[in-house]
Amino acid sequence: MYIIAIGWLYVTVLMAFTEPSVVAGLLSFVFYGLLPTALLFWLGGTKARRQRSARMAGDQLADTPDRSDTKPDQ
Repeated sequence: MYIIAIGWLYVTVLMAFTEPSVVAGLLSFVFYGLLPTALLFWLGGTKARRQRSARMAGDQLADTPDRSDTKPDQ
């Protein structure tokens, strides 16, 4: 997936160089290149973020004592 994103950014950089002004080139690179690529990676990483947050929540529950042993140590 990274090679596709790199290729897409390369194409948008070349497309931005052909714009008549610097502002138009910058805007075309941002709106045709960076924002779609960032959205693609954000949507693609949703499952991993969800799994990571579930794992962290499970780790926090594992660290809390369950108080099953209520008798004092002797």
